[in-house]
Amino acid sequence: MAVKFSLPRKASLPRPTAADSPLAVKLANRESAHVLTVAGNTVHYWEYSAVSTPPTRTLVMVHGFRGDHHGLERVVELLPDYRIIMADLPGFGASPAFATVKHDIAGYGAFLGAFLDALELGPDTVLLGHSFGSIVVSHFVASHPHRVFPLILINPIAAPALEGPKGIMTKLAVFYYWASAKLPAKPGNALLRSKLIVHIMSVTMAMTRDKELLGFIHGQHHAYFSGFANRDMLLESFQASVSGTVREVASRLKLPTLLIAGAEDEIATLPNQHKLLDLLPDGQLEVIQNVGHLIHYETPEPAAAAIINFLERHPAP
Repeated sequence: MAVKFSLPRKASLPRPTAADSPLAVKLANRESAHVLTVAGNTVHYWEYSAVSTPPTRTLVMVHGFRGDHHGLERVVELLPDYRIIMADLPGFGASPAFATVKHDIAGYGAFLGAFLDALELGPDTVLLGHSFGSIVVSHFVASHPHRVFPLILINPIAAPALEGPKGIMTKLAVFYYWASAKLPAKPGNALLRSKLIVHIMSVTMAMTRDKELLGFIHGQHHAYFSGFANRDMLLESFQASVSGTVREVASRLKLPTLLIAGAEDEIATLPNQHKLLDLLPDGQLEVIQNVGHLIHYETPEPAAAAIINFLERHPAP
């Protein structure tokens, strides 16, 4: 059973970038906020209408770990002819955590299926996932063939994080999340929401040297990176993000699949993207130069162009 109602525009969190900035996302004329109850779970989601009528296609986007719907809006802005739907995953942003379901790949996959069904989105729906979202959507598609068409993965997680060049950093992150969950509530939450740690993370991932763009990226991370429901769900989803991969299910992804990778990505490295491509029955790899794991912030233009080109070559069945 699904219950849906709309919220006024002010329900969305305020954006940290000045409205007159060239980096400010301008989607107010396309965006509407909604709340949906599916299988006892409440989710907040945003719909971005198409400028063209009727829309070219409908895309459902799934954000990454500790993100929310704001993160992919620079890409959304560059896809004006598409109807786009994007939820804050349960436990992140405005969406409450699952009441009884674990916040892992299976839990989020089950949620995604119920979400698509509740909105009556058919098999011609395009599914897109970024980073941790790439794991969720690929595992969902592997278990539900013909449910969507086609599949797009941005900065896809092609290998376990512990195997990459940042393996030591990942182990430290594992300890960080574990310790934060074990500490008493006040210091544990303070550690997880530490502005210093969020800033270090943001500086580490950003590749651009453009000061205005760096300020935008840091502002986004400080505004939304700490928008999680509680420590327990964050630890569950983090464990899923560093252990699960797209590679595990690649051979079962029979539909056309687009990989959009950053040449300098140290989390989802380029050599592993090529290995992932070799495992896909019908895959395409688009590599964007001079960017790492923040394609959605730093290089949305070539990412959007790749998406449009890919969808034009793979029309709705």
